[in-house]
Amino acid sequence: MHDFRGKVAFITGGAGGIGLGIAQAFIAEGMRVALADVRRDALGRAVQVLAAEGSSVLPIELDVANRGAWGPAAERAVRELGAVDILVSNAGVNFVGPTHRATAEDWEFLLSVNLGGAINAVQTFVPRMIQRASGGHIVITSSVSGLFTSGGSGCYVTSKFALVGLGESLRADLAEHGIGVSVLCPGPVQSELFESSVVVRPVSMAATGSLPVIPAGTRREDTPIFATAPSGLEIGRQVVRGIRRNDLYILTHPETRPMLEARAAALLGSLPHVPVDPRRIQAAEGLLDPALYTSEISKPPPQ
Repeated sequence: MHDFRGKVAFITGGAGGIGLGIAQAFIAEGMRVALADVRRDALGRAVQVLAAEGSSVLPIELDVANRGAWGPAAERAVRELGAVDILVSNAGVNFVGPTHRATAEDWEFLLSVNLGGAINAVQTFVPRMIQRASGGHIVITSSVSGLFTSGGSGCYVTSKFALVGLGESLRADLAEHGIGVSVLCPGPVQSELFESSVVVRPVSMAATGSLPVIPAGTRREDTPIFATAPSGLEIGRQVVRGIRRNDLYILTHPETRPMLEARAAALLGSLPHVPVDPRRIQAAEGLLDPALYTSEISKPPPQ
């Protein structure tokens, strides 16, 4: 997708951080944006921020984990803005703590939002995009934690690895429909992710094995990782560029290269050095096609 002017985007988790930054970048390109978030107050603040910049969006209060709420949300966006050309499944929650100490409630809460929310987004909008037959683009927000891990956040990592698989599979499935798919894998970004995760967590899922992210008495803004992180708008501009190029992956932090190289080396190094029966290769031909990762064939034409 090269020309964004007049196109419509639906962004989840849009009231702050990456979601709001993507909205700002889209608006700068002349798009109309539906901004969905479960936090009513945060949505109001986001609308005010954009209004101060001379922009407007359609705010939609939406719990992405609530499958029944998706249909009305999509219908409202289409009714007020028009058919959705770009879907950004960005809503997410996070907490840290040893994987083996995570409670059942930890798993249920995080997976229902991070993975369940993306599944609900796909099931709601992809059939509409296919039926419309006008192409489009989907962005699935994963994380560098969907590509490698250092431990201490197993629930989050599990959900983000799953989102990489979801995005890759969607890209393979939707190429014939002219719909591009990109997996956004950012590193640390200036956002209120950890604070908002606490706010939106249902009381019924309060039992947790998570640990505090920021020491007591310390402001998030004063932590080195936050102070050096890019803004949501910087990520949003990278997303625009990635959509234009129909990139499979949108990676934002070049300092992650050593981790990516180490993981790739570990995977390749684990392959057994033994001859393979050619019949086995032929039998698995459909599963061993690297075109998704190496070829321009899967790239839909410019829209």
